[in-house]
Amino acid sequence: MNEQRNDARQRRYHKEFRIAEPGLHADDRARLRDLLAQLSAVRQAVPERTGPELSESDLAAAATALWKARRRLDGAQDRVARQAGRLLRASHDALHDAGVEVQDHDGAPFDTGLALEVLLFQDQPGLDMERVVETVRPSVYLMQRRIQMGQVVVGRPAGQAGEETDA
Repeated sequence: MNEQRNDARQRRYHKEFRIAEPGLHADDRARLRDLLAQLSAVRQAVPERTGPELSESDLAAAATALWKARRRLDGAQDRVARQAGRLLRASHDALHDAGVEVQDHDGAPFDTGLALEVLLFQDQPGLDMERVVETVRPSVYLMQRRIQMGQVVVGRPAGQAGEETDA
């Protein structure tokens, strides 16, 4: 009965659009079942992680701390500071390879449509357009999905709106 129903269902369509029956014989189906059983046995044999899960906020906090340390050590002349800077760069590269991207916004043109939290707008002589003059906290992305919004101070051309204002 089931074969007749499937046959009738296929005949509703033009011959060009009919789906051919899979060409698996009984021994092929048995081999597939064995492979699926082996795969499920391997998946069950993998040990579960016993430690606490790393939350996105913890990851963002760690990436931010790494970013702050790198900024403080950039341009240092002390041998120990340069060595620490190299270690921080290696840590940053490891995070990048794991899919964590830390975005510093210093000097970037500012637009109100950007996903940034503006802490302060301030007049800056010599600017021709609004720019990020300081990144207080970087944006952090995990697999190209934002897990931390950046906080910035935006400079605007002098005389555009008068005095400094909080955002």
